[in-house]
Amino acid sequence: MNSKNKTYKIILSGGGTGGHIYPAIAIANELKLRYPDAEFLFVGAKDRMEMEKVPQAGYAIKGLWISGIQRKLTLKNMMFPFKLISSLWNAKKIIKQFKPDVVIGTGGFASGPLLQVATYKGIPSLIQEQNSFPGITNKFLAKKAEKVCVAYNGLERFFPAEKIIKTGNPVRQDLLDISSKRAEAIKFFDLVESKQTLLVLGGSLGAKAINELMVNELDFLQTLNIQVIWQCGKLYYQSYKLYGNTKHVQIHEFINKMDYAYAAADFIISRAGAGSVSELCIVGKPVVFVPSPYVAEDHQTKNASAIVNENAALLIAQDDLKVDFKNKFGQLVASKEKQEELSKNIKKLALVNATKDIADEVEKLLNK
Repeated sequence: MNSKNKTYKIILSGGGTGGHIYPAIAIANELKLRYPDAEFLFVGAKDRMEMEKVPQAGYAIKGLWISGIQRKLTLKNMMFPFKLISSLWNAKKIIKQFKPDVVIGTGGFASGPLLQVATYKGIPSLIQEQNSFPGITNKFLAKKAEKVCVAYNGLERFFPAEKIIKTGNPVRQDLLDISSKRAEAIKFFDLVESKQTLLVLGGSLGAKAINELMVNELDFLQTLNIQVIWQCGKLYYQSYKLYGNTKHVQIHEFINKMDYAYAAADFIISRAGAGSVSELCIVGKPVVFVPSPYVAEDHQTKNASAIVNENAALLIAQDDLKVDFKNKFGQLVASKEKQEELSKNIKKLALVNATKDIADEVEKLLNK
C-alpha cells in the first residue's frame, strides 16, 4: 500500500508551557498537510495550558494527572509517585485504544509517561528538544527514542550522537519575511517613522523584573529618542497600563501581530525561552536577553549564552539590570557597527525549515 494513502494515527505529547505546546501544534499542522486523512491525538497534563490551547488549534487532547517534582518537600512531591503510576496506567490505556503509528514528544511532564509506554510497546518515537540544556524527561526518554531533533550544537553530551538531528525549533512562518512589512508595521502601531523602536517582551504572562526595568528606564529611553512597544503580560497589564499614555510608549497586555512588532523593532529586550530564541534568530535584530532565573535547570541562561557565545546577542542577568542596563543598552544604541554585527551573527544561527525537517524525520519513521 502506498504510505500516502494509509490512514496514520499520530500522538503528540508535550505541554506545561507554550514552549512545549506550540512546537507540537506546528509539527501536527505540517503532518496534516502531508497526510490529510491522518488521525491526531494530543496528550497533555491535566490543568495545564495545553488543555485549552490544543483544542483551540483544532485537535483532540487527553489529560494525564502528572506534574514535576518540586525541589523542596511539599505535598505535591509526596503525591508524585501516585501521579506517575496513574499517568503510566492512563497512557497505557490511551495507546491501547488509539493504536498510534508514531509518537512525538516535545517536552513537559506528560510526555514522560506517554513516551515511556510507547517505546516499551515498540512504537516508533521522536523527541523534539527545544533547549540547549535538556530537561530530565527528555534525557531519560532519549535512551529508547529513535530520533532526537535538537536546536543547538553540542547535545551529544546528553543524547546518543547517532540519534541526534539538528533541525531547530518550529517557529511562526509569518516571521520569514518581516523586512517587507516594516512600513505596514509602523502604521499599525502608529509609530513615528524617524524614531528608533524598542520592543520589550516578557513572555505571554509577563516578567516582573523586565516590567520594573521599563518603569525605571522610560526617562532614559526618552533621552535616547527611542519609542517603546512594551508587552507587559496578562498578570501586569492593569498595574502598568498607565505608563502607556504617552506618544513614546505603548503598553500591550499581549501582542497578536508579532510579525508586525518584530518588523517595527530596531532593538529587542526578551526573555530567553527556547521558542523566543529561535524566533529572534530568524528576526535578526539586535537583542538583549534577560533570562528568567526561575525556570528548571536555568534553561534560559543556557539558551541565551549559546547565542551570546557566537557574538550574536547581549545578555544581562536579571540581578544586574539596575547596574548594567543603562551602560550596555546605551552603548548598543550608540554603535551602528555593533548593531550590524549582532544582526548578522544572529541571522546565521536561524534554522528556518525546522517544522518541515522534523516532519521529514517523522515521515521516515512512518515509512519504516
